[in-house]
Amino acid sequence: MKSSKNAIRVKRHWRLRKHINGTAERPRLNVFRSLSNIYAQVIDDLNGVTLVSASSLDQEIKSQNISGGNADGAKLVGALVAKRAIEKGITTVVFDRGGYIYHGRVAALADAAREAGLKF
Repeated sequence: MKSSKNAIRVKRHWRLRKHINGTAERPRLNVFRSLSNIYAQVIDDLNGVTLVSASSLDQEIKSQNISGGNADGAKLVGALVAKRAIEKGITTVVFDRGGYIYHGRVAALADAAREAGLKF
């Protein structure tokens, strides 16, 4: 039986997660994308706590009438999660691409977060 693309992505993600871990000093910036939205979380894995989150469903982004299913929406989410993280005193993170290829929306989110001041 053939595995689905998402099942392969999940296997790839868990393989990466063996090596990527978020701490209180340097939390993990996790990305999840669906067909129509994109989500980003800053997570402290040692305590199992989400410190900051942003998505294309947030009111600040939805009010601009930009879809989360394209690179423009991903840029806004990246800038928003970086702004919220810096407000909480988080400046450096470990980037977790979620098993996705670093291309398109994932790369746009990461670049926007870097431009907004996050270091990874």
